[in-house]
Amino acid sequence: MASKRVVCLGLVAVFLAPLLSGCFGVDELPIVEQKGIPGGLTLACLDDSKYTSMVLEIDYAPGYQPDSSSTNLLLQRLESVCNKPLGINVVFTETNFLNDVDWSANDIREASEDTKSVSPRDGSVLTWQFMFPSGMYEDESVLGVAVDASTVALFKDTIDDAENIFRRPSAEKIENSVLVHEAGHLLGLVNLVYTSPADHEDPDHPGHSNNEDSVMYWAVESASISNFFDNELPTEFDSDDIADLEGLADGSIAISSQLWSP
Repeated sequence: MASKRVVCLGLVAVFLAPLLSGCFGVDELPIVEQKGIPGGLTLACLDDSKYTSMVLEIDYAPGYQPDSSSTNLLLQRLESVCNKPLGINVVFTETNFLNDVDWSANDIREASEDTKSVSPRDGSVLTWQFMFPSGMYEDESVLGVAVDASTVALFKDTIDDAENIFRRPSAEKIENSVLVHEAGHLLGLVNLVYTSPADHEDPDHPGHSNNEDSVMYWAVESASISNFFDNELPTEFDSDDIADLEGLADGSIAISSQLWSP
């Protein structure tokens, strides 16, 4: 029998906030309750009973447009796991963000409010926003961050700095991996809104995989990424990640903190 789906946003947010204050911007509880934590729209992505299509809104500062290889890869990975019979579209918008230096999680959420073209849940369309501003996150070791249920920011200045002198891996490859990694957090990986039957969460890095072949491996979003990988980076969800998403989709794995449930 499928497990009952549970919605308990406040309690989970209180528990997660002190743990996930780095690569997850869930530091301000009232905002978290309103916009949801990363993973708060997992079922909206995996299920097609309400949201039959999806938009990936790519908002970038002038000169900070993501590599096409990154957004193409993002689309491929989400198409492989999100149940959207009417398709997933990518929309690019050059955006003049008010901030261009140091970013906090709240700065990102405020910029999202100013720039997001539509609500994350608009009719039958689910929209996730991926921001590429100039400047760096307040924790300069962070390459990307998921700040709520539908918003991610990637920091190309930090990604460029993470590229080593031999370009192994290159900034483009780092961006490829980090973008899919942050989308994985919006999907709730790893154990953000559920408990996996598989033991694949890194105990020292909550919300991340302990498998270096998974795009959810904890080192993927670190500025020291070049110290852990030589040229080739993981860009795919591993078998445990996929099994988790399948279990969440069919109800065999209990899920919490959802802004919408079927």
